[in-house]
Amino acid sequence: MTDTQSGFSADERAAMKQRAAEIRADKGLKGAAKTAKEYEDCIAAIDALTGIDKEVAVTLHQIVADVAPDLAPKTWYGFPTYAKDGKVVVFHQPAAKFKTRYGTVGFQDAAQLDDGAMWAVTYAVVEVTDAVRAKLRDLVATTAGAPEERA
Repeated sequence: MTDTQSGFSADERAAMKQRAAEIRADKGLKGAAKTAKEYEDCIAAIDALTGIDKEVAVTLHQIVADVAPDLAPKTWYGFPTYAKDGKVVVFHQPAAKFKTRYGTVGFQDAAQLDDGAMWAVTYAVVEVTDAVRAKLRDLVATTAGAPEERA
């Protein structure tokens, strides 16, 4: 339900506050200290999840580590997220975050998944299967610019 004054639900406002807190927490950090803090925040966000949300986040994290270790783990609106050259490229939006029917794995435009005149950038995930792992692996490899790693 949305608030008639702001147009945002309580969950959406909470996510915006969480993003502001992420920015404040990283203020003044540079280099290895910032990278370490962002990594810790990503792991904490994954650890806080349960059920299929956690399974998807853990799977995505493992795939990024295997296929695209240059992507930087961090959080974004509280989501486990991975960035390339400082820009978010892939993230997991847990179903529990906004009380939705399914969580998603999403890709920002910097992921450059371009494929013709139209392509998907967000994927609903209700179960982690071998086919889901393979698709995520392929998408993350493309995002990282590592087509030779694609399986």
